Parts: sequence; C-alpha cells; structure tokens
Amino acid sequence: MPDHPLFESLEGLRGTGKSTIAPMLAKARQAVLVSTVPAVYQPLRHEVDKRANVEARMCFYLSALFTAADEIRRHLAAGVPVVVESYFARCLANHRALGAGLGITLPPGLPQPVTYHLVCAEDERRRRLSSRDKPVSRWDVLVETVSERVTEAYAPFPMHRVDTTDLSPDEVLQAVLATDTQGALPCRHRACGSTPSPSSPSSSPP
Repeated sequence: MPDHPLFESLEGLRGTGKSTIAPMLAKARQAVLVSTVPAVYQPLRHEVDKRANVEARMCFYLSALFTAADEIRRHLAAGVPVVVESYFARCLANHRALGAGLGITLPPGLPQPVTYHLVCAEDERRRRLSSRDKPVSRWDVLVETVSERVTEAYAPFPMHRVDTTDLSPDEVLQAVLATDTQGALPCRHRACGSTPSPSSPSSSPP
C-alpha cells in the first residue's frame, strides 16, 4: 500500500492554483488526472453555460461528476492513484452560492478523496485572474460576485487548507505533499457528503 492517498482532489476559488497544481500533483503521485467533466459532456457544456437556469446547470455538472466517478472507481479498483481538479464539493458550493435550491444528498458509495482547499489572499487572487489567458464564462463572472458565499458553502466539506498566496507552484506542491492526511478533519454537518439544509448559512443564495 502507498504511504499517500490513492484519491486526491483540489478545491478552491478561481485563481488559487487548482489547474496549475493538479497535473503537478498527479505527476508526483504517478496518478491519473481524471477530468470531472468527461469529454462526452464538453460540447453540451458550452450550451448549458449559455443558459441562465442554475438548477439545470447544477444537474448537468452533477451528471458529469457521477460519470467521472465511475472512471475513478475503475482506476482505484486497479490500484491506480487518481487526482482531480475539483470534485462534488465545488459543484455543490458554487451552485448553492448562486442560489440553487435543490436538496442534494450524495450517495454513500461515491469514491471519497482526500481534499486540499487551496486559498489565496484576495488581492493576489485578483492579480492572478487578471493575468490569465483563459476564457471566462458568464458563470465565472457570477461566481466572482458571490465568492465569499462559495467559501462559506465549502465549510461542510472536510478539507486540508493550503495557502498559496506567497508560494511558487513548486512550493504549493511541496506543501500539499507534506500535508498530514491521516488525522480526522472536523465537519460542521452530520453528513459530510450531503449538502446543508436550505436553512443553513452555507446554502444561502447569492
């Protein structure tokens, strides 16, 4: 058995380093980097993102994640480590912060990753976003207007916090690799795999 987790996920707001660190972590772990929006979903993804229905978008991304979870299961069953750039936590946190009112309880059989919550000082995060050469969707813009609520909506999920503010990508990777993942993490809700009830602070609309 390896002395590191077989399944790891990176979470956090845009600009905190997920897309940079995920392939680096996969290489360091000799893991497969699994896309949580599988290729078959990509053409429809752009069409869904053009529309304004937050519940419809949430269901689309949940479907993509459940499909990706099947691939992740297959790799794990074969003993192959897996890294993902975000998982169910991001989908649920973002859409809850944007006002989705669906009550979602994730099934108990899902692969459960060790999760690293990448955070960054807001001025540095904004600087990184301004220097990016990546397409920005209307949903990316909307999420930026409720970034504090997204962070609040992440709270129920057990994650290891990694501050990337003053670190190079290599230093962030080393911080992730050095994280003690053996201890239990607190979870503010009874079921960490479930979204909070609509009355809880972390499920409030944007």
